[in-house]
Amino acid sequence: MPYRYRVLAFLFFLSIITYVDRVCIGVLGKRIQTELGIAPEDWGLVLGAFALSYALFEIPTGAMADRAGPRKTASRIVVWWSAFTSLTGMVTGYWQLVACRFLFGAGEAGAYPTSSAAVSRWFPQWERARATGIVWMASRIGGAISPFIVLWLAGLYGWRGTFMVFAGAGLVWVAAWHFWFRDLPTQMAGVTEEEREKIGSYTPSPHGLPWGQALRQRNFWWVLLMYHTYCWGSFFYLSWLTDYLRDGRGYTDGDLKAIAWLPFACGACGNLLGGTFSDRLCQKWGLRKGRLAIGAGGLAMSGLFMMATPYLPGKVYPLVALSLGYGCMDAMLPVSWAVCMDIGRKYAGAVSGAMNMAGQLGSFASSLAFGYIVKWGLGLGWTRQDAYNFPLLPFSCMLLISAALYLKIDPSKQLVPEGAPLPAPHPEPAPAA
Repeated sequence: MPYRYRVLAFLFFLSIITYVDRVCIGVLGKRIQTELGIAPEDWGLVLGAFALSYALFEIPTGAMADRAGPRKTASRIVVWWSAFTSLTGMVTGYWQLVACRFLFGAGEAGAYPTSSAAVSRWFPQWERARATGIVWMASRIGGAISPFIVLWLAGLYGWRGTFMVFAGAGLVWVAAWHFWFRDLPTQMAGVTEEEREKIGSYTPSPHGLPWGQALRQRNFWWVLLMYHTYCWGSFFYLSWLTDYLRDGRGYTDGDLKAIAWLPFACGACGNLLGGTFSDRLCQKWGLRKGRLAIGAGGLAMSGLFMMATPYLPGKVYPLVALSLGYGCMDAMLPVSWAVCMDIGRKYAGAVSGAMNMAGQLGSFASSLAFGYIVKWGLGLGWTRQDAYNFPLLPFSCMLLISAALYLKIDPSKQLVPEGAPLPAPHPEPAPAA
């Protein structure tokens, strides 16, 4: 097996663990809220605290991956988040939980920019969207299996013990990663010359991303705005979906075990197909058309499916619509991260970190908005179903806006063209006499 596929296998399992840890609190939310006495509108801050800190630390961690390399950066990330995953199971009050989730988000921030940095070093350009799609497909597999694993473990060890188990899984991964992985194919014994030539050369930059140059380009801002509006819709699936199905559509824990995996299974398929087809279309139609056809089309379809969901009767049809919408939405996900590699090149970690920071600010806003909209609707005397359905309408509009913004992006324009002048690196301090 080529060594780059072995690297991809490590990133695949990292992505599964990341999302099981992340979705875990949504699945256990009702138990935690009941034991700690947390109201729905206050629960939004628990979920949003993660998104806010995740956003704030995306850029520094992504830049760290560019300069220090994905080996050290991923190791730091996983050790940190494993510690705060275990501490989540020890909290005894609301503000402790908020603080713990904030610090958990700070530790996990940069996981996907670091994966992008690894993919950009280990894969040729025409394989990057597919490789990224496989990484994101793994995250949806993590989301799909979470209800089964989390509810099973919670039955055995309670919600607190469940967090301890997942913390241990992260530590096992990081031990294997740090021992085996190397930042570049040239540093890895056993990589053939043929594979190195196929991957292409990669020289890490001694500079950080020249932010002044990047911020003056509209292409960069279109990427940030596109991902921000997208995350208004996507974070619903990771934060409020379980509550929506339970309180808004009458699902029981038994129902959730049986069918709540469906959106994430569709998301996994969307990631794999979206990344694969984008790479093929890029070879056939060129980089811009190949990326934008999948990106904008997937977002537009997902917005329409989410917009239709409140008007569908029963329990099954809304879940099917949300699942199809998630699959379409996730078809664009690996394409967006590949776009960051296209325009960022050796600064892929910093650029994808900036994009994800903008997105997580949208996630933070949407996590709070959902809880307060539900509270507002119930205060007006709406039924619980109507109160939980209404937030989907503005969220779906944000997805349609994101699709329109996607059409503005040009993946063929590098933020820092090869050969462009860069600031001089900081001089090393003189050795002591």
